[in-house]
Amino acid sequence: MTALGIRNPRDFWAGVVFVVIGAGFAITALDYDVGTASRMGPAYFPLVLAIVLVLLGALVLVQALRSDGPPIDKFAVRATLLVLGATILFGILVRQAGLLVALPLLVVVSAAASVFFRWQTALIMAAGLLVFCYFVFIRGLGLTIPVWRLGTF
Repeated sequence: MTALGIRNPRDFWAGVVFVVIGAGFAITALDYDVGTASRMGPAYFPLVLAIVLVLLGALVLVQALRSDGPPIDKFAVRATLLVLGATILFGILVRQAGLLVALPLLVVVSAAASVFFRWQTALIMAAGLLVFCYFVFIRGLGLTIPVWRLGTF
């Protein structure tokens, strides 16, 4: 146990991250029209999710002070950089090259962060996610995400 009474450091810091991120999104959402439950504004749903995240973080924090848990292992720098890099790469490529290029790269690069990475599994997951996203976001919701952009490179 530490001086602060933290018995489960992993859960404690996870709770802190949840609370900070949730509070940041809640504060940002307040810059937009929230509306009411019967007439929701563009910030209503993000604000509700942010509040839920803060509450979940607070619950995890309290639990970390009440129950024992393992210490924090070393920070996974390589995995963090791969996942963050894959997300940034997706954001850049989705408009420039289309979903057909950006999404499989996101999945494969993110999956490479795992110690259990296997090419076959990553490619199957990429194909499944690509089909799912195409039918849900492009066909179902009608979003204007380019599927393929020829001559991009």
